[in-house]
Amino acid sequence: MDLFQKFEGFIKEKSLFQRNDKLLLAVSGGIDSVVLCELCFRAGYDFSIAHCNFKLRGEHSDSDEQFVKELAKKYNVPFYVKSFNTTEISKENKRSIEETARDLRYQWFNELLQSEHFQNSSLIIHNSKLLTAHHADDNIETVLMNFFRGTGIKGLHGILPKQNKLIRPLLFAAKDDIADFAKTNNLSFVTDHTNAETEYTRNYFRNVLIPGVEKIFPKAKNNILNNIERFGEAEIFYSGAIESYKKKIVHPVGNEIHLPILKLLKIKPLNTLMYEIIKDFNFTALQTKDVIALLTGDSGKYVQSPTHRVFNNRKWLIISPNKTNEAENILIGDQDKLIVFSRGNIHLKDLAINGDQLSSDNKIAMLDIADITYPLLLRKWKKGDYFYPLGMDKKKKLSRFFGDLKLSLTEKENVWVIESNKKIIWVVGLRIDNRFKVKPNTKKILQITLTPSK
Repeated sequence: MDLFQKFEGFIKEKSLFQRNDKLLLAVSGGIDSVVLCELCFRAGYDFSIAHCNFKLRGEHSDSDEQFVKELAKKYNVPFYVKSFNTTEISKENKRSIEETARDLRYQWFNELLQSEHFQNSSLIIHNSKLLTAHHADDNIETVLMNFFRGTGIKGLHGILPKQNKLIRPLLFAAKDDIADFAKTNNLSFVTDHTNAETEYTRNYFRNVLIPGVEKIFPKAKNNILNNIERFGEAEIFYSGAIESYKKKIVHPVGNEIHLPILKLLKIKPLNTLMYEIIKDFNFTALQTKDVIALLTGDSGKYVQSPTHRVFNNRKWLIISPNKTNEAENILIGDQDKLIVFSRGNIHLKDLAINGDQLSSDNKIAMLDIADITYPLLLRKWKKGDYFYPLGMDKKKKLSRFFGDLKLSLTEKENVWVIESNKKIIWVVGLRIDNRFKVKPNTKKILQITLTPSK
Protein backbone atom coordinates (compact mmCIF):
# COMPACT_ATOMS: atom_id res chain seq x y z
CA MET A 1 0.00 0.00 0.00
CA ASP A 2 1.50 3.34 -1.05
CA LEU A 3 1.55 6.55 1.01
CA PHE A 4 -1.52 8.01 -0.71
CA GLN A 5 -3.65 4.94 0.09
CA LYS A 6 -2.44 4.97 3.69
CA PHE A 7 -3.24 8.68 3.87
CA GLU A 8 -6.85 8.19 2.81
CA GLY A 9 -7.18 5.11 5.03
CA PHE A 10 -5.87 6.99 8.09
CA ILE A 11 -8.32 9.87 7.53
CA LYS A 12 -11.22 7.44 7.30
CA GLU A 13 -10.08 5.26 10.24
CA LYS A 14 -9.69 8.23 12.59
CA SER A 15 -12.66 10.21 11.17
CA LEU A 16 -10.43 13.25 10.81
CA PHE A 17 -12.61 15.29 8.45
CA GLN A 18 -15.27 15.01 5.75
CA ARG A 19 -15.06 15.32 1.99
CA ASN A 20 -16.78 18.74 1.85
CA ASP A 21 -14.80 20.35 4.69
CA LYS A 22 -12.69 23.42 3.99
CA LEU A 23 -9.06 22.71 4.87
CA LEU A 24 -6.35 25.19 5.81
CA LEU A 25 -2.89 23.67 5.36
CA ALA A 26 0.00 25.05 7.43
CA VAL A 27 2.87 24.98 4.91
CA SER A 28 6.47 25.87 5.69
CA GLY A 29 7.79 24.75 2.30
CA GLY A 30 9.67 21.83 3.82
CA ILE A 31 9.30 18.29 2.57
CA ASP A 32 6.56 17.27 5.06
CA SER A 33 4.14 20.10 4.29
CA VAL A 34 4.83 19.85 0.53
CA VAL A 35 3.89 16.16 0.59
CA LEU A 36 0.75 17.03 2.59
CA CYS A 37 -0.25 19.48 -0.16
CA GLU A 38 0.28 16.88 -2.87
CA LEU A 39 -1.75 14.26 -1.02
CA CYS A 40 -4.65 16.65 -0.41
CA PHE A 41 -4.57 17.71 -4.07
CA ARG A 42 -4.66 14.11 -5.30
CA ALA A 43 -7.53 13.31 -2.95
CA GLY A 44 -9.51 16.26 -4.33
CA TYR A 45 -9.95 18.12 -1.06
CA ASP A 46 -10.89 21.81 -0.90
CA PHE A 47 -7.82 23.38 0.67
CA SER A 48 -5.97 26.67 1.12
CA ILE A 49 -2.36 27.27 2.06
CA ALA A 50 -1.09 29.41 4.95
CA HIS A 51 2.57 30.31 5.50
CA CYS A 52 4.27 32.01 8.48
CA ASN A 53 7.41 34.04 7.88
CA PHE A 54 9.07 34.20 11.30
CA LYS A 55 11.99 36.33 10.03
CA LEU A 56 14.49 34.03 11.74
CA ARG A 57 16.72 33.13 8.78
CA GLY A 58 17.19 36.37 6.87
CA GLU A 59 16.84 36.03 3.10
CA HIS A 60 16.15 32.31 3.46
CA SER A 61 12.90 33.09 5.28
CA ASP A 62 11.81 35.36 2.43
CA SER A 63 12.75 32.80 -0.25
CA ASP A 64 10.74 30.16 1.62
CA GLU A 65 7.75 32.49 1.54
CA GLN A 66 8.13 32.94 -2.22
CA PHE A 67 8.43 29.17 -2.71
CA VAL A 68 5.17 28.51 -0.84
CA LYS A 69 3.46 31.26 -2.78
CA GLU A 70 4.43 29.51 -6.04
CA LEU A 71 3.27 26.20 -4.58
CA ALA A 72 -0.20 27.69 -4.05
CA LYS A 73 -0.21 28.82 -7.68
CA LYS A 74 0.74 25.31 -8.77
CA TYR A 75 -2.32 23.86 -7.03
CA ASN A 76 -4.47 26.91 -7.85
CA VAL A 77 -5.55 27.38 -4.23
CA PRO A 78 -5.86 30.50 -1.99
CA PHE A 79 -2.62 31.60 -0.33
CA TYR A 80 -2.27 33.41 3.01
CA VAL A 81 0.97 34.73 4.48
CA LYS A 82 1.94 36.68 7.58
CA SER A 83 5.32 37.91 8.86
CA PHE A 84 6.33 38.08 12.52
CA ASN A 85 9.20 39.75 14.35
CA THR A 86 9.63 36.55 16.33
CA THR A 87 12.93 37.32 18.02
CA GLU A 88 11.73 40.64 19.41
CA ILE A 89 8.41 39.19 20.59
CA SER A 90 10.27 36.31 22.23
CA LYS A 91 12.46 38.71 24.21
CA GLU A 92 9.50 40.88 25.24
CA ASN A 93 7.57 37.88 26.55
CA LYS A 94 10.67 36.17 27.99
CA ARG A 95 9.85 32.93 26.19
CA SER A 96 11.86 30.69 23.89
CA ILE A 97 11.88 31.18 20.12
CA GLU A 98 10.16 27.80 19.70
CA GLU A 99 7.32 28.61 22.09
CA THR A 100 6.85 32.10 20.66
CA ALA A 101 6.72 30.88 17.05
CA ARG A 102 4.24 28.14 17.95
CA ASP A 103 1.91 30.55 19.75
CA LEU A 104 2.08 33.11 16.95
CA ARG A 105 1.34 30.63 14.21
CA TYR A 106 -1.61 28.97 15.90
CA GLN A 107 -3.14 32.29 16.93
CA TRP A 108 -3.00 33.46 13.31
CA PHE A 109 -4.28 30.14 11.95
CA ASN A 110 -7.29 30.33 14.27
CA GLU A 111 -7.98 33.87 13.06
CA LEU A 112 -7.95 32.60 9.46
CA LEU A 113 -10.39 29.82 10.32
CA GLN A 114 -12.79 32.48 11.59
CA SER A 115 -12.56 34.45 8.35
CA GLU A 116 -15.36 34.54 5.80
CA HIS A 117 -13.70 32.06 3.44
CA PHE A 118 -13.83 29.27 6.03
CA GLN A 119 -17.33 29.87 7.37
CA ASN A 120 -20.46 27.95 6.31
CA SER A 121 -22.26 29.26 3.25
CA SER A 122 -26.02 29.19 2.81
CA LEU A 123 -25.74 26.48 0.17
CA ILE A 124 -23.06 24.14 1.50
CA ILE A 125 -22.65 22.92 5.08
CA HIS A 126 -19.00 22.33 5.86
CA ASN A 127 -16.49 22.57 8.66
CA SER A 128 -13.17 24.37 8.59
CA LYS A 129 -10.10 22.39 9.68
CA LEU A 130 -6.44 23.22 10.19
CA LEU A 131 -4.03 20.58 8.88
CA THR A 132 -0.39 20.33 9.92
CA ALA A 133 2.23 17.94 8.56
CA HIS A 134 3.32 16.33 11.84
CA HIS A 135 4.44 12.74 11.20
CA ALA A 136 5.39 9.64 13.19
CA ASP A 137 8.96 10.81 13.86
CA ASP A 138 7.61 14.10 15.26
CA ASN A 139 5.44 12.03 17.57
CA ILE A 140 8.41 10.03 18.82
CA GLU A 141 10.36 13.22 19.55
CA THR A 142 7.38 14.74 21.39
CA VAL A 143 6.89 11.70 23.62
CA LEU A 144 10.57 11.62 24.55
CA MET A 145 10.60 15.34 25.35
CA ASN A 146 7.46 14.98 27.47
CA PHE A 147 9.05 12.07 29.31
CA PHE A 148 12.09 14.12 30.27
CA ARG A 149 9.93 17.13 31.16
CA GLY A 150 7.97 14.99 33.59
CA THR A 151 4.51 15.60 32.13
CA GLY A 152 3.07 12.32 33.43
CA ILE A 153 1.14 9.70 31.50
CA LYS A 154 -0.82 12.28 29.49
CA GLY A 155 2.40 13.38 27.85
CA LEU A 156 3.18 9.83 26.73
CA HIS A 157 0.25 9.51 24.33
CA GLY A 158 2.14 11.93 22.10
CA ILE A 159 0.58 14.08 19.42
CA LEU A 160 -3.10 13.39 18.85
CA PRO A 161 -4.34 13.07 15.27
CA LYS A 162 -7.37 15.24 16.04
CA GLN A 163 -7.88 18.06 18.52
CA ASN A 164 -11.03 20.04 17.74
CA LYS A 165 -10.24 21.80 14.43
CA LEU A 166 -6.55 20.84 14.44
CA ILE A 167 -5.85 17.76 12.31
CA ARG A 168 -2.56 15.87 11.78
CA PRO A 169 -3.27 13.43 8.91
CA LEU A 170 0.38 12.32 8.46
CA LEU A 171 0.93 10.89 11.95
CA PHE A 172 0.86 7.40 10.50
CA ALA A 173 3.84 8.11 8.20
CA ALA A 174 7.53 7.74 9.00
CA LYS A 175 9.88 10.48 7.83
CA ASP A 176 11.60 8.06 5.44
CA ASP A 177 8.26 7.17 3.80
CA ILE A 178 7.52 10.86 3.25
CA ALA A 179 10.97 11.36 1.72
CA ASP A 180 10.47 8.38 -0.62
CA PHE A 181 7.11 9.75 -1.78
CA ALA A 182 8.63 13.17 -2.51
CA LYS A 183 11.49 11.61 -4.48
CA THR A 184 9.27 9.25 -6.46
CA ASN A 185 6.94 12.09 -7.44
CA ASN A 186 9.72 14.66 -8.13
CA LEU A 187 8.34 17.10 -5.56
CA SER A 188 10.38 20.23 -4.95
CA PHE A 189 10.76 21.56 -1.42
CA VAL A 190 12.98 23.87 0.62
CA THR A 191 15.45 22.71 3.23
CA ASP A 192 15.69 24.59 6.51
CA HIS A 193 19.37 24.54 7.46
CA THR A 194 18.44 25.01 11.13
CA ASN A 195 17.05 21.46 11.11
CA ALA A 196 20.65 20.24 11.17
CA GLU A 197 21.54 22.42 14.16
CA THR A 198 21.19 21.37 17.80
CA GLU A 199 20.36 24.80 19.20
CA TYR A 200 16.65 24.06 19.52
CA THR A 201 15.28 21.38 21.83
CA ARG A 202 13.48 19.28 19.21
CA ASN A 203 16.45 19.31 16.87
CA TYR A 204 18.68 17.94 19.63
CA PHE A 205 16.34 14.98 20.11
CA ARG A 206 16.06 14.52 16.34
CA ASN A 207 19.72 14.80 15.42
CA VAL A 208 21.60 13.60 18.50
CA LEU A 209 19.60 11.69 21.10
CA ILE A 210 17.42 9.41 18.96
CA PRO A 211 20.22 8.44 16.49
CA GLY A 212 22.40 7.63 19.53
CA VAL A 213 19.71 5.37 21.00
CA GLU A 214 19.19 3.64 17.65
CA LYS A 215 22.84 2.56 17.64
CA ILE A 216 22.04 0.40 20.68
CA PHE A 217 18.36 -0.36 19.94
CA PRO A 218 17.89 -0.38 16.14
CA LYS A 219 14.10 -0.83 16.46
CA ALA A 220 13.73 1.97 19.00
CA LYS A 221 11.42 4.11 16.83
CA ASN A 222 8.98 1.28 16.10
CA ASN A 223 8.98 0.27 19.76
CA ILE A 224 8.19 3.85 20.84
CA LEU A 225 5.36 4.10 18.31
CA ASN A 226 3.88 0.86 19.64
CA ASN A 227 4.23 2.17 23.19
CA ILE A 228 2.45 5.40 22.22
CA GLU A 229 -0.61 3.39 21.21
CA ARG A 230 -0.54 1.38 24.45
CA PHE A 231 0.00 4.48 26.56
CA GLY A 232 -2.99 6.11 24.90
CA GLU A 233 -5.21 3.18 25.86
CA ALA A 234 -3.74 3.01 29.38
CA GLU A 235 -4.48 6.70 29.81
CA ILE A 236 -8.19 6.02 29.31
CA PHE A 237 -8.22 3.72 32.35
CA TYR A 238 -5.91 6.03 34.29
CA SER A 239 -8.02 9.13 33.63
CA GLY A 240 -11.17 7.31 34.68
CA ALA A 241 -9.63 6.31 38.01
CA ILE A 242 -8.29 9.82 38.65
CA GLU A 243 -11.66 11.42 37.95
CA SER A 244 -13.36 8.95 40.28
CA TYR A 245 -11.01 9.94 43.13
CA LYS A 246 -11.39 13.64 42.36
CA LYS A 247 -15.17 13.44 42.66
CA LYS A 248 -14.76 12.03 46.18
CA ILE A 249 -12.20 14.47 47.58
CA VAL A 250 -12.14 17.69 45.53
CA HIS A 251 -14.55 20.26 46.97
CA PRO A 252 -14.81 23.54 45.01
CA VAL A 253 -15.50 26.52 47.29
CA GLY A 254 -15.79 29.72 45.29
CA ASN A 255 -12.44 30.17 43.52
CA GLU A 256 -10.75 27.70 45.84
CA ILE A 257 -10.34 23.94 46.08
CA HIS A 258 -10.67 22.25 49.49
CA LEU A 259 -9.26 18.75 50.04
CA PRO A 260 -10.00 16.68 53.21
CA ILE A 261 -6.68 15.80 54.82
CA LEU A 262 -7.83 12.60 56.57
CA LYS A 263 -9.16 11.15 53.30
CA LEU A 264 -6.00 12.10 51.43
CA LEU A 265 -3.79 10.34 53.99
CA LYS A 266 -5.64 7.07 53.35
CA ILE A 267 -5.15 7.15 49.57
CA LYS A 268 -2.49 5.09 47.82
CA PRO A 269 -0.73 5.94 45.57
CA LEU A 270 -1.10 9.49 46.91
CA ASN A 271 1.80 10.99 44.95
CA THR A 272 0.12 10.29 41.61
CA LEU A 273 -3.29 11.60 42.64
CA MET A 274 -1.86 14.72 44.25
CA TYR A 275 0.07 15.63 41.10
CA GLU A 276 -3.04 15.21 38.96
CA ILE A 277 -4.92 17.60 41.26
CA ILE A 278 -2.31 20.34 41.66
CA LYS A 279 -1.01 20.44 38.08
CA ASP A 280 -4.24 22.16 37.01
CA PHE A 281 -3.12 25.09 39.19
CA ASN A 282 0.37 25.38 37.63
CA PHE A 283 2.24 23.38 40.26
CA THR A 284 5.07 21.21 38.95
CA ALA A 285 5.70 17.50 39.48
CA LEU A 286 8.70 18.41 41.65
CA GLN A 287 6.41 20.28 44.07
CA THR A 288 4.17 17.25 44.67
CA LYS A 289 6.19 15.92 47.63
CA ASP A 290 6.25 19.38 49.22
CA VAL A 291 2.46 19.57 48.96
CA ILE A 292 2.07 16.10 50.48
CA ALA A 293 4.32 17.17 53.36
CA LEU A 294 1.76 19.87 54.19
CA LEU A 295 -0.73 17.15 55.18
CA THR A 296 1.20 16.38 58.36
CA GLY A 297 3.01 19.72 58.70
CA ASP A 298 2.30 22.75 60.83
CA SER A 299 -0.68 24.91 59.97
CA GLY A 300 0.31 28.03 58.05
CA LYS A 301 3.06 26.58 55.87
CA TYR A 302 2.38 26.72 52.14
CA VAL A 303 3.65 25.81 48.67
CA GLN A 304 3.24 28.32 45.86
CA SER A 305 2.88 28.19 42.06
CA PRO A 306 2.82 31.19 39.69
CA THR A 307 -0.96 31.45 40.16
CA HIS A 308 -1.90 29.64 43.38
CA ARG A 309 -0.77 28.60 46.83
CA VAL A 310 -1.74 25.49 48.78
CA PHE A 311 -1.74 25.31 52.58
CA ASN A 312 -2.97 23.30 55.55
CA ASN A 313 -5.92 24.76 57.46
CA ARG A 314 -7.10 22.43 60.23
CA LYS A 315 -8.68 19.42 58.52
CA TRP A 316 -8.39 20.79 54.98
CA LEU A 317 -5.74 21.35 52.37
CA ILE A 318 -6.73 24.52 50.54
CA ILE A 319 -5.67 25.57 47.04
CA SER A 320 -6.25 29.30 46.79
CA PRO A 321 -5.51 31.95 44.11
CA ASN A 322 -2.48 34.16 44.68
CA LYS A 323 -4.72 37.11 43.78
CA THR A 324 -6.19 37.75 47.22
CA ASN A 325 -9.27 39.53 45.89
CA GLU A 326 -10.32 36.17 44.38
CA ALA A 327 -9.59 34.01 47.46
CA GLU A 328 -11.66 33.14 50.51
CA ASN A 329 -8.68 31.94 52.57
CA ILE A 330 -5.70 34.31 52.57
CA LEU A 331 -2.40 33.75 54.35
CA ILE A 332 -0.78 36.87 55.80
CA GLY A 333 2.97 36.77 56.42
CA ASP A 334 4.91 38.91 58.88
CA GLN A 335 6.22 41.02 55.98
CA ASP A 336 2.80 41.69 54.44
CA LYS A 337 1.58 45.27 54.93
CA LEU A 338 -1.40 45.40 52.57
CA ILE A 339 -3.94 42.71 51.73
CA VAL A 340 -6.64 43.33 49.11
CA PHE A 341 -9.68 41.10 49.50
CA SER A 342 -13.34 41.10 48.49
CA ARG A 343 -14.45 43.35 51.38
CA GLY A 344 -11.76 45.96 50.89
CA ASN A 345 -8.18 46.44 52.08
CA ILE A 346 -6.39 45.28 55.20
CA HIS A 347 -3.42 47.39 56.34
CA LEU A 348 -0.97 45.95 58.89
CA LYS A 349 1.53 47.94 60.95
CA ASP A 350 3.81 47.19 63.91
CA LEU A 351 3.87 50.01 66.47
CA ALA A 352 5.63 50.76 69.72
CA ILE A 353 3.18 51.01 72.62
CA ASN A 354 1.66 54.44 73.15
CA GLY A 355 -1.49 54.86 75.18
CA ASP A 356 -2.61 57.83 73.09
CA GLN A 357 -2.77 55.77 69.93
CA LEU A 358 -5.25 53.12 71.16
CA SER A 359 -8.46 53.34 69.15
CA SER A 360 -12.06 52.39 69.88
CA ASP A 361 -12.87 52.29 66.14
CA ASN A 362 -14.16 48.80 65.28
CA LYS A 363 -12.41 49.04 61.92
CA ILE A 364 -9.04 49.20 63.70
CA ALA A 365 -7.71 46.25 65.70
CA MET A 366 -4.98 46.89 68.29
CA LEU A 367 -3.38 43.59 69.37
CA ASP A 368 -0.48 42.52 71.57
CA ILE A 369 2.13 41.45 69.04
CA ALA A 370 3.74 39.09 71.58
CA ASP A 371 0.63 36.88 71.38
CA ILE A 372 0.62 36.76 67.56
CA THR A 373 1.95 33.77 65.61
CA TYR A 374 2.46 34.12 61.85
CA PRO A 375 1.23 33.44 59.30
CA LEU A 376 -2.20 34.86 60.01
CA LEU A 377 -5.21 33.54 58.13
CA LEU A 378 -7.86 35.90 56.76
CA ARG A 379 -11.00 33.96 55.91
CA LYS A 380 -14.77 34.01 55.87
CA TRP A 381 -16.39 32.93 59.13
CA LYS A 382 -18.05 29.54 59.25
CA LYS A 383 -20.52 27.69 61.44
CA GLY A 384 -18.97 26.59 64.71
CA ASP A 385 -16.49 29.48 64.91
CA TYR A 386 -16.07 31.04 68.34
CA PHE A 387 -13.93 33.64 70.04
CA TYR A 388 -13.59 35.52 73.34
CA PRO A 389 -15.15 38.96 72.73
CA LEU A 390 -13.20 41.89 74.12
CA GLY A 391 -14.03 42.30 77.81
CA MET A 392 -15.24 38.72 78.27
CA ASP A 393 -13.48 35.69 79.78
CA LYS A 394 -15.92 33.20 78.26
CA LYS A 395 -16.02 32.11 74.66
CA LYS A 396 -19.00 32.86 72.44
CA LYS A 397 -19.99 31.37 69.13
CA LEU A 398 -19.96 33.87 66.29
CA SER A 399 -23.54 32.96 65.37
CA ARG A 400 -24.71 34.12 68.86
CA PHE A 401 -22.45 37.17 68.69
CA PHE A 402 -24.08 38.18 65.39
CA GLY A 403 -27.50 37.68 66.96
CA ASP A 404 -26.59 40.03 69.80
CA LEU A 405 -25.57 42.65 67.22
CA LYS A 406 -28.79 41.99 65.25
CA LEU A 407 -26.87 41.57 61.98
CA SER A 408 -28.93 40.92 58.87
CA LEU A 409 -28.41 37.76 56.81
CA THR A 410 -26.47 39.75 54.20
CA GLU A 411 -24.26 41.30 56.87
CA LYS A 412 -23.52 37.87 58.35
CA GLU A 413 -22.56 36.48 54.94
CA ASN A 414 -19.95 39.23 54.53
CA VAL A 415 -18.18 38.73 57.87
CA TRP A 416 -14.48 37.77 57.75
CA VAL A 417 -12.17 36.79 60.59
CA ILE A 418 -8.42 36.81 61.10
CA GLU A 419 -6.93 33.94 63.06
CA SER A 420 -3.50 33.20 64.50
CA ASN A 421 -2.47 29.63 65.26
CA LYS A 422 -6.09 28.49 64.81
CA LYS A 423 -7.44 31.15 67.20
CA ILE A 424 -9.61 34.04 65.98
CA ILE A 425 -7.92 37.32 66.90
CA TRP A 426 -10.33 39.69 65.17
CA VAL A 427 -13.85 39.47 63.81
CA VAL A 428 -12.99 41.95 61.08
CA GLY A 429 -14.65 45.33 61.58
CA LEU A 430 -16.60 44.15 64.62
CA ARG A 431 -14.60 43.02 67.70
CA ILE A 432 -11.15 41.78 68.68
CA ASP A 433 -10.54 38.71 70.83
CA ASN A 434 -9.97 39.40 74.52
CA ARG A 435 -6.97 37.06 74.65
CA PHE A 436 -5.03 39.28 72.23
CA LYS A 437 -5.89 42.70 73.64
CA VAL A 438 -3.28 45.27 74.58
CA LYS A 439 -2.31 44.71 78.24
CA PRO A 440 -0.44 46.85 80.79
CA ASN A 441 2.80 44.96 80.08
CA THR A 442 2.42 45.10 76.27
CA LYS A 443 5.54 46.49 74.62
CA LYS A 444 4.56 46.39 70.97
CA ILE A 445 1.26 46.24 69.16
CA LEU A 446 0.02 45.02 65.80
CA GLN A 447 -2.39 47.50 64.27
CA ILE A 448 -4.72 46.08 61.63
CA THR A 449 -6.96 48.53 59.79
CA LEU A 450 -9.91 47.68 57.56
CA THR A 451 -10.68 50.02 54.68
CA PRO A 452 -14.03 48.75 53.32
CA SER A 453 -14.57 48.72 49.58
CA LYS A 454 -17.03 51.28 48.31
